[in-house]
Amino acid sequence: MIATDVKGHAVSEDGTKIAYTRVGSGPALVVVDGAMCYREFGPSKALAEALSEHFTVYTYDRRGRGESGTGAEYDVRREVEDIAALIEVAGGSAHLFGMSSGGTLVAEAAHRGVAAGRIAIYESPMILDGTRAPMDADLPARVERAVAEGRPGDAVKMFMRYVGTPGFFVVALQLTPMWKKLKGVAPTLPNDFAVVGEFQHGTPPAADRWAGAEVPALVIAGGKSPDYLRNAQQHLAAALPQGELTVLPGQTHMVKPKATVPVLVEFFQR
Repeated sequence: MIATDVKGHAVSEDGTKIAYTRVGSGPALVVVDGAMCYREFGPSKALAEALSEHFTVYTYDRRGRGESGTGAEYDVRREVEDIAALIEVAGGSAHLFGMSSGGTLVAEAAHRGVAAGRIAIYESPMILDGTRAPMDADLPARVERAVAEGRPGDAVKMFMRYVGTPGFFVVALQLTPMWKKLKGVAPTLPNDFAVVGEFQHGTPPAADRWAGAEVPALVIAGGKSPDYLRNAQQHLAAALPQGELTVLPGQTHMVKPKATVPVLVEFFQR
């Protein structure tokens, strides 16, 4: 049987409408995208299709992206409230899976007490040791200024340079339709810096940083990812009260359903 998508809007606590797509059947699972991704751009759609045999999967546009509203002045707690609103739509409880900065947001949401059953995180982008140079302190401000001055392409370039995207690939992207989509979501890059910024300075956070996340948690690292990312996931898994780590051989920071979905199904179905 082919699963049918159902689209709708959840209303967050501040009144912002959050657009979502529901597909599949079974326990509810909310998928949280990373930077510059949304329902129609990034890995979440393919993941939802692969997971829909086992779960009722909710993908959504994080605020400011796609068909979701922007809201007033940004605060990380607003994105936590967005997740809470989606969980309410899903029936009051749901598993959560977040990728990259979306994974950091999932850990924050669980720490702040949203009604999550289990949570899974794919490579929260943290720099917690000396295996990579910390983020330049002025990078978020430079990206935000580029957005404010109507230079979204420059904002995207700065972000991609920071995350290590090869220069030739950035040049090639500008010649494709994908570049327009990336520029369209560039205004939300400061939001992602707000989510992950405290974890970009080369030092581990306090031991109790995620003490409130009292739910079973799976942290996933790619076996071919840089040392700093794999080390960060090890730290996060140890810091979460019920955390465990799995490393996917041959995988990188790019989420591939074929490698990731079996691990998620096994974890969420325990």
